[in-house]
Amino acid sequence: MARRYDPGRRARIIDAALSVVAAEGIAGLSHRRVAAEADVPLGSTTYHFRSLDELLIAALRRCNENFAEALRGSEVLAGPPPPGGAASGAELAEELTRLLGQWFAGERGAIELEYELYLAALRRPALRPVAAEWTEEAVEVLSRTTDEETARALVALMDGICLQVLLTGGTFDADHAREMLGRVAGAGPGARERERPRGAPDRRAAGS
Repeated sequence: MARRYDPGRRARIIDAALSVVAAEGIAGLSHRRVAAEADVPLGSTTYHFRSLDELLIAALRRCNENFAEALRGSEVLAGPPPPGGAASGAELAEELTRLLGQWFAGERGAIELEYELYLAALRRPALRPVAAEWTEEAVEVLSRTTDEETARALVALMDGICLQVLLTGGTFDADHAREMLGRVAGAGPGARERERPRGAPDRRAAGS
């Protein structure tokens, strides 16, 4: 019997893995459980993903795309610079706060799932390079607006804010996030040059 062509099967298996982890946690993940959830033969899951680590890598990579797409789709972060030069630290903080607020406005379970997979890298070394991909991609996008060191600090702060909200069961405080992100965005090398209006004198150069 000819093998049925099913180009979407791999994606369905990944979706099924995410559903299983959301319902039962990573401890409940197995090829057999995922095959049942995806309604595919057990051999299909082991054909596409030889180990559970490979399946978790694909699931984490799928999750990474969610917020990364939001960053890439932001006109402030990824679009052409506004008139007068790059966005200011305040504009950068405002946009990141908006994106975080938009993310937290979604389904809480989906956010918890993303971080469960993200933190699984603590005990599964195979996941660490994929977890790092999110950081590097976010830094790459933010570095178009600020320097790399500040971009990394902003990503670390966003991670910290998200973890605090999730682990304490609290709500996202946009005002606090905006203030903290603004402090970091205005503290990197070259921040004074970015914030100073074009044509305005540099007081340091003038000796004041």
